[in-house]
Amino acid sequence: MRAINELKPILGLELTATPFVETGRGAIPFKNVIYDYPLRKAMADGFVKEPAVVTRKNFNPSGMSSKEIEQLKLEDGIRLHESVKVELETYARESDNPIVKPFLLVISRDTTHAAQLLQLVESDGFFEGRYKDKAIQVDSSQTGKAEEEMIERLLKVEQADEPTEIVIHVNMLKEGWDVTNLYTIVPLRAANARILIEQSIGRGLRLPFGKRTGVMAVDRLNIVAHDKFQEIIDEANRPDSAIHLQAVVLDDAELDRKTATLVSRPRLEEKLGIKPSQVTPNTQLTGQDEPTVFPKPEERKVAQMAWEEIRRLTNQPQKLPSVTHLQKPEVQAAIVKAVEQRQPSPEQMALEGFTEGPDIAAIVAKTSELVTQQTIDIPRILVVPEGDVKTGFRSFTLDLTSLNYPAVSDELWIQHLRTSELEILALSKGGIEEARLEDYVVRGLIDFDDVSYDDHADLLYELAGQVVRHFQTYLSDEEVRKILRCYQRNITQFVHAQMQDHYWEDAIDYKVVVSKGFTELKEVLRGSPKLNHYQTRN
Repeated sequence: MRAINELKPILGLELTATPFVETGRGAIPFKNVIYDYPLRKAMADGFVKEPAVVTRKNFNPSGMSSKEIEQLKLEDGIRLHESVKVELETYARESDNPIVKPFLLVISRDTTHAAQLLQLVESDGFFEGRYKDKAIQVDSSQTGKAEEEMIERLLKVEQADEPTEIVIHVNMLKEGWDVTNLYTIVPLRAANARILIEQSIGRGLRLPFGKRTGVMAVDRLNIVAHDKFQEIIDEANRPDSAIHLQAVVLDDAELDRKTATLVSRPRLEEKLGIKPSQVTPNTQLTGQDEPTVFPKPEERKVAQMAWEEIRRLTNQPQKLPSVTHLQKPEVQAAIVKAVEQRQPSPEQMALEGFTEGPDIAAIVAKTSELVTQQTIDIPRILVVPEGDVKTGFRSFTLDLTSLNYPAVSDELWIQHLRTSELEILALSKGGIEEARLEDYVVRGLIDFDDVSYDDHADLLYELAGQVVRHFQTYLSDEEVRKILRCYQRNITQFVHAQMQDHYWEDAIDYKVVVSKGFTELKEVLRGSPKLNHYQTRN
């Protein structure tokens, strides 16, 4: 900012995520901001991940050296990473999206520390050596060919077939590097809470699927900070925090501003003079100046009844297969008859023959013509099976590559920074004690609506056996039992998602059923900054 000011610009437009200048007296906010869309607003609107800080249940650092705390944070970060990896693959399979490979970011103190961490995570004793050749060190110590390889792997870290799952860096990725698949951050260098928040969450807030999914683990960014947990919580709750909930303060001008509900109706209803059933003093209708086809109130009433009868016939495609059939004499005759039956009897004081009523047949004909002109003729079609339908799943081999839960230790506490919601992960106790390890998987699978134990028992135990044998390759039976009990829901969702690729259905025949001849246009609500509700014009 100082370099730009030295140029003495007449006008400058800047887009920045950090609208302040760092000085010895602290951060000084910009005074000439044209438009401000803070991070907390983006979180509330669902455009980015929800950041959360993670710690151990009842964590007490007393008696622990800094190296032991660092080791614990790193191991818990890996445990969390393994859990997220399963959740991401399960969601991708269930929603038919590309599988996202998450990675973990470690913030080290210096280049020497980064090299030590890389040696640790790639050693045989670190989580059974699963991260050998899956970590990169990103700092200024890399030169020549090593630097080129580092940059290439870093640029490809979002690709599912790129092996990197751990990135260790020293202050090289503070700004200008944003990826969608960063889910776990482990800060291992000394820093205050504000710096930890600003430099950490900015790297991994982007959403891999372009929107929130509704799955908490898929929509969350985890910051593992056992020793800074409460400090970060307190910083996030400061009034000037980037992720603090926005305060709403109303002034006199705000209170005096008038708002209204603007209803934009389909053009057909405007021409027929039909008004919404619910209108309040705050309701404003579009098309008020557009003349209606039927100027008289009694004619508009008949037109509304005719339109209601036409809408009723849309659910009877055998009588009204398309909107063009409204022009047929027999269809119009049926509508005229239905409208006549709904007409009220003449008032007692009115003499029959002296009171001229509306021409129902002419109004029905004109209404039918308008409906034909203003309606897109799109039928609602269903393909349904006939006869005895049989379904099931074929036998197959599970892909368990990403299912690598470490042995369960104590609980992890995850607190969302914006909403202060607390989530507890990895419960090692509780639940039903099964006689066989496979029963944990089978019990979870039969809870799905499309899985019948009686029909699929052999397949379910075959798949459950594959899962158990996979965990037994690196865990003891007791550790496997804890994993299956703790992550039963996640594991069974993971298996069930792969079962969908091997689903079969056997039906004698299929038939096409048209449940609706055409679909009328409806009012659509949209938000507006100046109005309570805005309904788009069809």
